[in-house]
Amino acid sequence: MYAVIALFDTVLEQRIKKIWEELESNKISYYAREVEDRVPHITLASYKEVSVTNFINEMETFYKDKGKIQVEFQAVGSFINTKTLFYSPTVTKELIELHSDYHRYFASFNNDEESLYLPGKWVPHCTLANRLSEEKLQDGYSYCLKSNEKLEGEINRIGLIRVDSSKHAPVIYSKSLIEL
Repeated sequence: MYAVIALFDTVLEQRIKKIWEELESNKISYYAREVEDRVPHITLASYKEVSVTNFINEMETFYKDKGKIQVEFQAVGSFINTKTLFYSPTVTKELIELHSDYHRYFASFNNDEESLYLPGKWVPHCTLANRLSEEKLQDGYSYCLKSNEKLEGEINRIGLIRVDSSKHAPVIYSKSLIEL
């Protein structure tokens, strides 16, 4: 499986990683260690399979003149019946355009009509923990509400990751966004 992800500036990335570490030190979640190479992100799209070389060439073309986007996380949430805990970004015009413009341009690559990242289904989020027990979900939710303030930063790169069954999810390509 492959995914296209929005990556954050170093400061925001480190703040989210620190939250992952705090959830682990409080014995709530081991999310950060469950998959090697995991980085904080917002997923824009997922694919069962892609021709990596062709896809990267298209990403290079599409993102050559796309600008960085400010992002702010000020809500904690969970998907129903998933026991996943996440930060939800403020849904701005720029974030929606990032997602919708992407899907318009890359429509020919869509090979998963059930993907939760398609327009009309997408709930932008940055996962903090998943596969939690109900008790741990409540603990994590409470911890995030009490221990953290809103997070601000920018989406400064777009990446392509390959998720495999051996618990690896390396970024195999990333494209920096430009300062507008």
